[in-house]
This record gives sequence, C-alpha cells and structure tokens, in this order.
Amino acid sequence: MKIFKILQIALLCSANILIGSAHAQANYPSKPINLIVPYGAGGSADSRSRQLAQKMSLILKQPIVIDNKPGAGGNIGTEFIARSAPDGYTIGMGNFAPMAVNKTLFGNLRYDPETDISPIILIEKGPLVLVVHPNSPYKTIQDIVTAAKAKPGTLTFSSGGIGGSHQLSAELFMQNADIKMIHVPYKSGSAGLTDLMGGNVDMMFDQMYSAVPNIKADKLRPIAITSKKRSPLLPNVPSFAEVGYPKVEVLNWQGFIAPAKTPKPIIDKLNAAANEALKDPQVREIMLSQGNEIGGGTPADFAALIKSEAAKWSTVVKAGNIKPE
Repeated sequence: MKIFKILQIALLCSANILIGSAHAQANYPSKPINLIVPYGAGGSADSRSRQLAQKMSLILKQPIVIDNKPGAGGNIGTEFIARSAPDGYTIGMGNFAPMAVNKTLFGNLRYDPETDISPIILIEKGPLVLVVHPNSPYKTIQDIVTAAKAKPGTLTFSSGGIGGSHQLSAELFMQNADIKMIHVPYKSGSAGLTDLMGGNVDMMFDQMYSAVPNIKADKLRPIAITSKKRSPLLPNVPSFAEVGYPKVEVLNWQGFIAPAKTPKPIIDKLNAAANEALKDPQVREIMLSQGNEIGGGTPADFAALIKSEAAKWSTVVKAGNIKPE
C-alpha cells in the first residue's frame, strides 16, 4: 500500500511538472529575454543584435536585453549561452568562428556547438573582398598567384586575428591556388586594414561593410569577392569562381542560438519573431547596404548550415596547420 501511494505521489508530481512546463511554454515570454553577444560593443554582431532585438521586442511584447560577453574568439560568450538554462530567457548570437571553426582550432572548447546549442535562425551571410593598396602592383588574382609562386612566402596578408574569417579566407585561397603567403595578425580587423592602407602589408580579405566605403574613397583596390556571384555593391569586381577558383567561397554568417534542450515551441516562437523582424524594411536596407545576404528560414536550415560549415573549415584549419595564439 505504501509503495502504491508513493507511486501515486510521484506520478502526480510528474504531471504537475509537465503541466507547469506546458503552461510556461504557452505563455512564453512572460519576462525580459537576455541576448548574449560573444563580441564587444560596437561590432557587427553587436549592432545587428541590437537592431533585431528592438524589432523582436515589439513582436514578443517583452524587452530583449543585450549582454556583451567578448573574449577568446567568441568562445566565452558562446559557452555562456550553452551553459544557460534552456528556458528561452537566455539566447544569443551564434557566429561563424565559435560555431564552425573554434572546435577544430582550439581543440579544447568547454562547449560543443553540435550538442550544446539549439539553432534558432540564420540572420545573415556576407562575403569578403580581397583588397590591396591603390598603388599595389597587383591588379588581378593572377598577378597575386604569379608573384606568390615566383617568391614563395614573401607576400603578406593582414587579419583581425588567428582563426577568423579574414585569415581563413586567405588560407582557403592559398590552398586552392597552391601558394604560400605570410599571415600578419592584428588585434582587430580595423587595425589590419589600417596597416594595409598604410602600405605595411600587401593585401587583406576584408568584410564588405568595412571595405566598400574605403574602396569608394579610393583608399583600397578590390581584386575579387568570395561569394559565388558578384555583389551589387561592387558590380565590377569578379568573384573567385569567375577567375578560376570556385572553391574559394566564404560567407561570414551569424544567427540566433539557444541552449540545447530549449523546448521546441519556444524555439519556434523565437524563430517566427526573428523571421518577422527580418522583413522590416529598415533592417533589410541596412543589411543589404552592407553587402550581406538576408537570412531567415527554419531552425533546421540553420542547423544544416552550421554542420556543413564546421566540416568545411575543419578541413581548412587542419590542412593549414592553423594554431591559436
């Protein structure tokens, strides 16, 4: 009889927990949401998070508070997201490096992007453009390849740090062109770009939002872009595919993520709100003006992208023997 009563109590408790959980999911969100950005204030991840959070707050009828947790190439903030309660009240921005590169690059992450994260939605993808100083003798990809093969290991390229999209774009190019160049990492992409414009390095793969204003101001000369097709912002600049290197395709991406085991109804509600926010004309204008492709779609779509990108960049990092600082 005692065992029967204990079972009854256990079943009743389980039922109450399930009812409470279902109620919480149905009423989600009922309080402010924290959105973790694994990079510092003022960068592209931060600014995009703030733009979309403002729109999503109106849709979800709850504030979305931005919390910047930079450091370790995005690992600190991404780990914080992964270790948070899976209740929908801590979500974050999931970026190219911490989601698809750093597991191979660092080898000892304290989170696993594949098992500790629930993708919500892809926000955007953006190509990079290979640029040189306006007075550079290199005017085409073939000029660079010819020079690099004539004097291996003498041409230099700058980046915003080891393992980021600046360096990985150059590494992918080198592997496909069978050339060797010297990597000159800086503490930020802007510092690397400044030194390029000062004539201290030969080239850089830069983000479109940063490169285009300098190209239009004749401070940089564009050579080729890492998307499959030309960008409307740089219609005269060929893609790498056009000049014989179709595998040199790099799209720096970011999207919203949540801790693993976040209930599907909550993920779906956040996905719907983000998809709606991405339809906003002001948001779209900003993103397109920076040369980005607007994301959207389902959580499964974003999960598939992360998986394919992780496989691709794992191969590149290993082949290039790239190690963290």
